[in-house]
Amino acid sequence: MCPGNKPKDAELKEAVSYQDIIDAQARLQGHTVKTPLLESALLNKQAGRRILVKAECLQHTGSFKFRGGTSAITRLTEAQRNAGVIAYSSGNHAQGVAYAAYKAGVAATIIMPNNAPLLKIENTRAYGADVVLYDRPGGEDRELIGQKLANERGLYLIKPYDNKEVIAGQGTCGLEIAEQARCAGVDEAEALVCCGGGGLTSGIALSLEKNAPNIRVKPVEPENYDDVIRSQKSGYRECTNTESHSICDAIVTPSPGELSFPIIQRLCATGIAVTDQEALRAMATAMRFLKVVAEPGGAVALAAALFHADKIDSDTVICVISGGNADPETVQQALNAN
Repeated sequence: MCPGNKPKDAELKEAVSYQDIIDAQARLQGHTVKTPLLESALLNKQAGRRILVKAECLQHTGSFKFRGGTSAITRLTEAQRNAGVIAYSSGNHAQGVAYAAYKAGVAATIIMPNNAPLLKIENTRAYGADVVLYDRPGGEDRELIGQKLANERGLYLIKPYDNKEVIAGQGTCGLEIAEQARCAGVDEAEALVCCGGGGLTSGIALSLEKNAPNIRVKPVEPENYDDVIRSQKSGYRECTNTESHSICDAIVTPSPGELSFPIIQRLCATGIAVTDQEALRAMATAMRFLKVVAEPGGAVALAAALFHADKIDSDTVICVISGGNADPETVQQALNAN
């Protein structure tokens, strides 16, 4: 659902703090993986600068979303745990919440688009969630469906990015980036982050502000879903033409989040938009040089580093591969694109 209320947007306040991220980190101990910060000399040579890649595709459920899902689940009250949770997602938040709920013994209902990759739908069901499909191509609104089912069934709604605990959980990725960058001798860099609603981008930006202030975050989006970039320029949460199409299903959102946008607006440099073809080529590059599988939406940050060098000022770039839940057909498409 597009916000459509610009005066309200101008008054949005930051609802997530650095302390929230520290608290989330404590709750995530023993649950999440500390994903590696990878580097390839051959990739650096091809890019003409140093590139470090935070491989969140190696997180549980194949994406950073498990951080936010676990953060939210571990903050439920007893009544909320007993009632169960509901979430909507094209796939990665779905899997993250489903698995976090399964581990905690909490029932989960997940609303997913009927054109989501089959792999993501099947994995979400395999984690024990009740999957409800909706007609995204036909214009059905997942937010309306989610709120309606939450009200009818008494379920706690865990939004994919407009949830304080979710953003705090995603911010733990930024804590790791700061520590790993220091170990790699990096004090100054640009951090490119795959961006949909902005939960990961805003969480990482808050973490780096405190722990690595010389590492500046830039959101990266598909060119048909550049609502965050346009919002950065206007100062309001702009909307995307939902009739547009992108292969980057994980990050096709209608507008920046109400909670994430004020943080992005304050802390992030203007973002970069990439084409679907560039995302596919970045997937192939990640497989070739880093030996990891990225999905299209999870590869856009690396695509920006590889194909939009003129929009990057630093000699060192940190790219987040945010997810790796690509089906075999998409992987083959990526290999053919390169």
